[in-house]
Amino acid sequence: MITEDFAKLWMKISKEWKNHLEEQLLPHLTEGQLNALELLLKYQPMKPSELLQHLQTTPAAITTLLDRMEKGGLIERSRDSSDRRIVWVTVTDHGRNEAKRGTEIRDAFLREALDRISSHNQQLLVYLLGKVANAG
Repeated sequence: MITEDFAKLWMKISKEWKNHLEEQLLPHLTEGQLNALELLLKYQPMKPSELLQHLQTTPAAITTLLDRMEKGGLIERSRDSSDRRIVWVTVTDHGRNEAKRGTEIRDAFLREALDRISSHNQQLLVYLLGKVANAG
């Protein structure tokens, strides 16, 4: 049945993706941290609540993520000069370097996987996954 085949393939791809990223991003980065860094680099400075909208998680999980990232020197948090209740999150130079390293690792993994099929089929795959994800 097609759903069983799809489920098996999806699980295999997901597992390979997770394992590869977990292994290769160490010792300074996790996949979640890479996602947060990419958002911050695009929109910084950001409030933690703004990250929450993009990362689809809980406020407690964002706080824990940011705590670990700050401890690892990936980000800095600072209070707003006019309203001390507001906290701004920005990427450090170390965070910028780790984001670059992380995206290179991820992109190389995806290129290797996609190079197994033609350019036309790569475009078709993205189109069809967009349909499955209800994004297109």
